[in-house]
Amino acid sequence: MSSEAPATFAAWLRSRSDEQLSALLAARPDVGRPAPSDVVALASRLAVPVSVDRALDELDAATLQVLDVVLLTRTDGLPAEEIPARLTELPEDVVDAGIRTLTARALLWGDDVLHAPDPVRRAVRHPAGLGRPAVELRLSLPSDLRAVLAELPPEERAVLERLAADRPVGHLPDTPADGAASPARRLLQRGLLARIDALNVELPREIGLLLRGDRPYGPPRLRPDPGVTGRDPATVDRQAAGAALDIVGRVGELLTALEDEPAGLLRSGGIGVRDQKRLARSVHVTEPGVGWLLELAFAAGLLDVGGPHRDEWLPTRAYDIWREQELPDRWAVLAAGWLDSVRLPSLVGQRDVAGKAVNALSPDLVRHTAPAIRRSALTTLAEYPRGAGPSPDDLVSVLRWRTPRRADRLAPVPDVLTEAGRLGVTVGGVLSTAGRGLLATGEDGAADGMRGLLPDPVDHVLAQPDLSLVAPGPLVADLADTLAVVADVESSGGATVYRVSEASVRRALDTGWSAADLHDFFARASRTPVPQALDYLVDDVARQHGRLRVGAIECYVRSDDHGLLSSVLGDRRSEAAELRRLAPGVLISPLPADEVLRVLRDAGYAPAGESPGGAVLTRPPVRPRAMGRRTGSEPSPVPRRLSPDQLAATVREIRAGDAALSARRTEAVRQVPGVTTAGTLELLSRAVREGTPVWLGYVDNQGSGSQRMVRPVSLVGGFLQGYDERRGENRTFAVHRITSVALVDEDEERAALS
Repeated sequence: MSSEAPATFAAWLRSRSDEQLSALLAARPDVGRPAPSDVVALASRLAVPVSVDRALDELDAATLQVLDVVLLTRTDGLPAEEIPARLTELPEDVVDAGIRTLTARALLWGDDVLHAPDPVRRAVRHPAGLGRPAVELRLSLPSDLRAVLAELPPEERAVLERLAADRPVGHLPDTPADGAASPARRLLQRGLLARIDALNVELPREIGLLLRGDRPYGPPRLRPDPGVTGRDPATVDRQAAGAALDIVGRVGELLTALEDEPAGLLRSGGIGVRDQKRLARSVHVTEPGVGWLLELAFAAGLLDVGGPHRDEWLPTRAYDIWREQELPDRWAVLAAGWLDSVRLPSLVGQRDVAGKAVNALSPDLVRHTAPAIRRSALTTLAEYPRGAGPSPDDLVSVLRWRTPRRADRLAPVPDVLTEAGRLGVTVGGVLSTAGRGLLATGEDGAADGMRGLLPDPVDHVLAQPDLSLVAPGPLVADLADTLAVVADVESSGGATVYRVSEASVRRALDTGWSAADLHDFFARASRTPVPQALDYLVDDVARQHGRLRVGAIECYVRSDDHGLLSSVLGDRRSEAAELRRLAPGVLISPLPADEVLRVLRDAGYAPAGESPGGAVLTRPPVRPRAMGRRTGSEPSPVPRRLSPDQLAATVREIRAGDAALSARRTEAVRQVPGVTTAGTLELLSRAVREGTPVWLGYVDNQGSGSQRMVRPVSLVGGFLQGYDERRGENRTFAVHRITSVALVDEDEERAALS
């Protein structure tokens, strides 16, 4: 590194070590993809406003206060050693850490004297919460400003002190009915406030500094030290497992109910109130509770819209895979989906700008900041020891300190903690072991954290004399599927209670089961003797089932029991079937067979479908599935972190491009891409013969230009093959994409590779 201080931002970047450049790219990954062609290109990317704002948003309040000191310096640059003296209330190690963070992210540059790049100055509009200088506001302040402030009435001085405290911009109040000027308007008339638009005023920096006195940068922004709640880690994990077991069971019941009767898609998106009430009754939860379950299943990819020609909410194909997974893996899918979801379920039921309540699964719930909010909250909890954590209010205060520029986005944090508790990610504000695994390694870590805590699925039930079947734990998928047909869920939890009824037995017979099949199933599935009442129920329903036959005419109804047909024909409840007698044992209808079957079943009869050959028509349940996720429900792309190998390769490319710009060329040929000159071919051929490396200017398929040092091996058929020194691999280059060629002498080669 040169002893002379770098004169520009790019020169300072060039003087950084490879380790420091790697740290910069790791902290600001958005500037590293694709790899910058040289240091100048890197400096340009670091100056992009979006990148600067993103980097500033990740700084804590203490680091931002260190930055404010440099931004408020009137001279060009501030010696680093002077900063601790200006922030005497901040510990010196905190100040030093702030300087290291700012320089590592290139938000400040310089070695002994620190400078703030212009894009950073533009991004921080009010450093330290102070307004702009009076000159920028086009305001002429009194020469005896201190004396003028001392003579102000208390109400006017209170306005100035409020603006000087944190935010220098204030709203100008309306003129009251009596015409008396407000304190803010009187200050405006005195020239102590500057109007920035029709409604807002700004306090000049000079006045703010005078009012702050010996604290020009405001109070010290130290990290809050909240109280900590302590819990036994083993108890936390057991309670988390209980919550996980409950949520997995509830989601499974919900999707089974939607499998049987899909919910309609509203024209504005989301699910209707009527369907939500029906599902709440089916799953035995409140309507807000079923809204949360719907959002959770959707976030996990288990629920979606049927497709462009089927506007219904249905389970997805991923649900079939999910049902076969082990319980820890099933829970991990739900937890990971929740963590990365761009939706805020807590907004369900709230009023939009038009005063209309927001429905579950509505597009209005999308907030692309949601994943960052959840990760920030859980990351803060993970900093506490196992079994310890702060209260929700204290957590919010810590998050406000960690990311003050994002403080206005933290309103959902209490609801996020409630959702984490429902899932078992947290228990009473304490992160569970599975929650820590979820945050660290995603689904795999979450599942590992739950292993050994959740019970293994059981393959049996306990038949009770009251026609109920008790599942003493989560059921294996096949048994759960069968029970969904032959019984109805009455209550769920650690043990699920199913109820066998006439309707459920009839449903099983409609899908092709026989009475013998049902007797055999109950005998095999129950660890307790099958009660006689259950056998009687099956036999009684089976005797009635199929006495009426429905076929397609559009359609007919027949029965050997002519009296039964007469009863059906005279029953007012079956009028909707539009039946008329065709023969003593046959009725016909202009309606489809499915519709007539539904009307007769609703009327209390037990008809069975009939095939053209006269056999009972069984209809195995077809499981409808959604096609895929709707546009807009995917997480917004965020810059992916570069791996250590990618960081090293990117730094090599930057160094190579920088060396290519500054190296002394022994011979050079330039050409227009797409037009190969004789000079280019001659120089490349010479490099192949002599084994001399060359600097290549090259444009890739995406149109990105780069400079690289290549050791040519062959030149055949319009393609140059050689070893790319910086990337450390053999590459093939199309000659027509080469923009410049220069031979490299031995000194240059050593310098470029050093």
